[in-house]
Amino acid sequence: MDDTATFLGLADRMLWVTALAGAPVVLACLGVGLVVGVLQAATSVNEQTLTFVPKLAVAALVLVLFGAAMMGLISDFMRDIFTAIARIGQGAG
Repeated sequence: MDDTATFLGLADRMLWVTALAGAPVVLACLGVGLVVGVLQAATSVNEQTLTFVPKLAVAALVLVLFGAAMMGLISDFMRDIFTAIARIGQGAG
């Protein structure tokens, strides 16, 4: 029964870590897409590739700026997962 609570806790934390790790890139690309979309609507320029290049550049910039923090968050979570797996394995034996 305790293992079930551990697994559910890890699954809940996994969803939060995923959201926190992906949020900077997604929000930055969303903002750039919104600005470019408004500019395209204002100027009547309907070029599909015009939205792709700025989003790609912003995603790369965000990954350069926040990539280490995102990887630190993910690696801390992975360390906790492996610790929990080892703890469950010792309890079963």
